[in-house]
Amino acid sequence: MRIIVDIFLILGSFFAFAGTVGMIRMPDTFCRMQSSTNIATLGTLGTVIGGAIYSFYRGSISIGVRAILIVFFILLTNPIATHSICKAAYRFGIRPSKNFVCDEYGRDILNDK
Repeated sequence: MRIIVDIFLILGSFFAFAGTVGMIRMPDTFCRMQSSTNIATLGTLGTVIGGAIYSFYRGSISIGVRAILIVFFILLTNPIATHSICKAAYRFGIRPSKNFVCDEYGRDILNDK
């Protein structure tokens, strides 16, 4: 059981590290937002799932259930929040360093006017 918990903790740490490197190396706001989403989603999920498994293994059912609820709310809210932040950045005139292949944000803004 301990090996499974360690694997989840290592996966969460890996995604948090990879997302941090991406935040430093990515060229523009939208790419950095994708990297920060990896930290918030995959890094947190790995560590929280590892903690939930460890809690269930140790007999702390209430802590394990809370951890599973945290996973559920992270999966529910994080993509929506990231999408909203990216759309707000686009509306305020922040553009990527290279041109989009498909600019659906621009299409949506033109349809709103």
